[in-house]
Amino acid sequence: MTKIEPFSIADLSKIGSGLNRPECVLAAPDGSLYTGDWTLGIARIAPNGTTGPAVEVDLIAQGFRPNGIALLPDGDFLITNMARAGGVWRVSPRGHVSPFATEVAGQPIPPTNFVLVDGERTWITISSTERKHEHFSSAANSGKILLVKDGQLSVAADGLNWTNEVRVSPGGEYLFVNETFACRTTRYDIALDGTLSSPVQLSFPQDIYPDGMAFDSEGGLWITSVISNRLIRIAPDLTWTILLEDHDPALADIASSYAKGKLTWDQISLSRGSQLANLSSIAFGGPDLKSVYLGGLGHDSVRVLRSPVPGAPMVHWK
Repeated sequence: MTKIEPFSIADLSKIGSGLNRPECVLAAPDGSLYTGDWTLGIARIAPNGTTGPAVEVDLIAQGFRPNGIALLPDGDFLITNMARAGGVWRVSPRGHVSPFATEVAGQPIPPTNFVLVDGERTWITISSTERKHEHFSSAANSGKILLVKDGQLSVAADGLNWTNEVRVSPGGEYLFVNETFACRTTRYDIALDGTLSSPVQLSFPQDIYPDGMAFDSEGGLWITSVISNRLIRIAPDLTWTILLEDHDPALADIASSYAKGKLTWDQISLSRGSQLANLSSIAFGGPDLKSVYLGGLGHDSVRVLRSPVPGAPMVHWK
């Protein structure tokens, strides 16, 4: 595996403008970038940096709060909805909106965080079934992973802590999930029918809060740490290194509040580094898949790095 030297803040550039908490950055083969956005709904950033809505409907005015997004083969999007109505919805570029997953086992699906299209399977995460949190801690274990396969929706895993992004390993044998406020990444074996088993937990120090993730072509898993603004690469043997960090000077106080079970949303939302603000999402793109695109809850643009190794193409590239 290629040894990657740590990046510096000076290596960052920007693309796009006027974004509102750009989440779940997706890079398309034509050079477009897409993000969930709480002003534009789904934002599209053209290769020249021009920014505008990706669909012909005002999703925000209709009450949606898109977070995770995925591209379908026909050009439609799936969006997770962090608003009260919850669920996952299908949106066409012309603006038609229809439910994709809104009930499981006869119960409404609460606000959802992330969605991943994996061939004939679709993975959905629910960070927590209890959204009215005064404090964020390692004790909140009501997160879930849902699976849609052959038109059937089921709970693939539960009892997770603030379930965030998921990715399937390039060989298809593992599903990785970030459990943000447990400060860990968990790896599951995947059976042919989508059953998850044999969880292996990779625990980080209590100032690393894993959020977004993307695989490179060597099987390295790049992970963003929200709050502490770190970029981490996990090797296939689950050893890991920090590639970039730009944390708030008050990070020690934030970590102390977390350790006491007293971390608040105000502390999270105000966390700022010199260039990064709540780094939360990552995607590989560009003609050579060596451009690393970074979204953040406090950003108004997407940050860009150049990687010495290309990313693994996602399903919508194939």
